[in-house]
Amino acid sequence: MTIQSILHTRSGEIFSCTADMSVSQAVEILAEKRIGALPVLDGEAVVGIFSERDVLYCIRELGHDAMDQHVRDVMTADVISVELGKSVIGALSLMTKRRIRHLPVVEDGKLVGFISIGDLVKYRIDKIESEAAAMRDYIQSA
Repeated sequence: MTIQSILHTRSGEIFSCTADMSVSQAVEILAEKRIGALPVLDGEAVVGIFSERDVLYCIRELGHDAMDQHVRDVMTADVISVELGKSVIGALSLMTKRRIRHLPVVEDGKLVGFISIGDLVKYRIDKIESEAAAMRDYIQSA
């Protein structure tokens, strides 16, 4: 199972922000879309991740003034990403080791998807349940 197989089952827009946006603008997107992180884009290239965690750290340091900062000043700039061919288990392992919950999916330097650890866990659970049902059907038919 690869990341590409997960992206094929999903539809919808990838929400993102730019480094020039204010923290307030990016927080508005997070809240409106009810999501936990945004890839920060420069054109089609991912230059950072802006997450709920970044907001909390910024508020701790700056208080209310945090909302007037630029995303570039508070985002996580050390981006960890995966390619479409990465295995689901490999991506889960990477996310667990690095203690991250969101991964940009990048091909040829361009963002092609954005996945969460929840997406990967749901996919694995669905797959395991499907395999268990097939095994039960096989055993009952024998």
